[in-house]
Amino acid sequence: MQRDDPNKAGALLFSGQTRVMGILNVTPDSFSDGGLWSKKDQALRHALEMAGAGADIIDVGGESTRPGASEVALQQELDRVVPLVESIVAETDRVVSVDTSKPEVMAAAVAAGAGMINDVCALRREGALEIASKLAVPVCIMHMQGMPRDMQQAPEYQDVVQDVLGFLLQRARDCQQAGISARQIIIDPGFGFGKTLQHNIDLFHALPQFVASEYPVLVGVSRKSMLGQLSGKSVDRRLAASLSAAVLAAQAGVAILRVHDVAETVDSMRIVKTLQFD
Repeated sequence: MQRDDPNKAGALLFSGQTRVMGILNVTPDSFSDGGLWSKKDQALRHALEMAGAGADIIDVGGESTRPGASEVALQQELDRVVPLVESIVAETDRVVSVDTSKPEVMAAAVAAGAGMINDVCALRREGALEIASKLAVPVCIMHMQGMPRDMQQAPEYQDVVQDVLGFLLQRARDCQQAGISARQIIIDPGFGFGKTLQHNIDLFHALPQFVASEYPVLVGVSRKSMLGQLSGKSVDRRLAASLSAAVLAAQAGVAILRVHDVAETVDSMRIVKTLQFD
């Protein structure tokens, strides 16, 4: 199998347009869609539906990162992710991203055709930075205080915007020193990952500061608890809130929106592109 062209993902990131990344969790316990796509044929069908709806990137994850989640064994994650990546690459021309923190999964997924790595641990696992450098595909590094099992217990910051942005810029420099090109690095503030509601609000207000860095920015707030707290809606009733946040993030200039509701988000981006004020 031919690996996806890493330049394809890079071209998306620096196109000046906000791109839509569809979430494909092949897990039994993800906070919003756990268990829905745990079988390969169901997951592939959903991936093709998202591609047909206009997703630029399909993000495949085999380990839940919801608050309180436990770690998945390496072989189990490989079994969930790699065959699916192969099938998606064979069936569609969309960029496939692998959502993982394990270097072994990164390597196997890219060998199977993935063209991007999305790591909530910002390549801090042993061997991850070195593997990512060798794989030479775009990488998204995210800020997370703590780990999923404990990150929401008592998150604290001196200045959440400066702390998170400072971490991401330093980590981006570490990536470049390891041989990863600056044009292959995406940064993600990590909404909901070791943050209170007020932390998330402050970070969202500061998105223009993140966009002003030299790195494309990914935002993932789709259906998250921060939107539930603000809207008072359950996770299955947060579409309007998710779309509102997506529109605002796009207007701030973010490069990627990581979402569950692809068709609706793509429609929203078309309207924003056409009707937004100069």
